[in-house]
Amino acid sequence: MNVPGSARLRAPRREVPFHVVLVEPEIPPNTGNAARLCAATGCRLHLVHPLGFSTDDKAVRRAGLDYWHLVDWTSHESFAAFEAARAGQGRRFLFTGKSSRSFLDVKYELGDYLVFGKESVGLPDALVDAYPEETVAIPTLGAVRSLNLANAVALGVYEALRQTGCLDHAELG
Repeated sequence: MNVPGSARLRAPRREVPFHVVLVEPEIPPNTGNAARLCAATGCRLHLVHPLGFSTDDKAVRRAGLDYWHLVDWTSHESFAAFEAARAGQGRRFLFTGKSSRSFLDVKYELGDYLVFGKESVGLPDALVDAYPEETVAIPTLGAVRSLNLANAVALGVYEALRQTGCLDHAELG
C-alpha cells in the first residue's frame, strides 16, 4: 500500500530528451519554474541573453531555487551564439501566438529544441518571419493574448515527452 508522501510517480530517465530555450526571459519566477521543470524531466535549459535578472549564486539563493544545482543549463550571449552552439543539432520549434500550426500537430523527436520568447512580446518578429515552417502555437479557448511563459513551457515539454514515450512505464519509486 502506498503511504502518502513516501513515493513519487517516476518514469525511466532519458539522456537529455529535449532542450528548452528561453529567449530573453524577463521574469525570474517564470525562468525558475521552467528550470524546475527541466530538472524534473532531464531537459537541458538554454537561456539566451539579455536576461531580465541575474543567475549568479547569490541571486539563485535569494530566489529560493534550492534545486538549481539539479538543472542542466547553459547561457548564450545572443540567439546567434545559441545557434552557433546548437550547430544544426536537433530540430527547432518556435512557440509563438503568431502561428497557424498547433503544437499538438507536431511529431516531436528526442533532441528537439523548444524555443520560447520573452514574457512581454514573445519571440522577435524577425525570427518568427525567418522560420515560419518551424513555428507552432498553443491554442487557447478564451480571449487572452497568450499563456504564462512557464505554463507554455510545461505544455510543450510534456506533450513532447508524451509523444516520444518518455512518460511510459512510470512507477512509484
